[in-house]
Amino acid sequence: MQSEATTVCFAADHPAFAGHFPGRPMVPGVLLLDAALHAAGQSRMNAADDRGRVLRCQIASAKFLSPVLPGETLTIACSATPAGQTRFDISGGGRQVATGTFVFESVP
Repeated sequence: MQSEATTVCFAADHPAFAGHFPGRPMVPGVLLLDAALHAAGQSRMNAADDRGRVLRCQIASAKFLSPVLPGETLTIACSATPAGQTRFDISGGGRQVATGTFVFESVP
């Protein structure tokens, strides 16, 4: 699985910036993870396996490498790892801002 790159931008008026952090806003890591999960889910056919079962997701790893400011356009790429996990890479402004892996499991 190799997804097409997805782009996302968090507008300066996003409610998360009010508390993260006043006077020096930056995109919270949870929003970056949510965007990466959405991109990974799209590449996995909306997080359903070949029998239509819903998949549960676990964050195997996540690293936040550089702060993301309001209005910054980000690119998210997802790919399968040899271990069967889904790797995500988020970049913006010519730098990598986050990376990690998700593990998807079928819910019985």
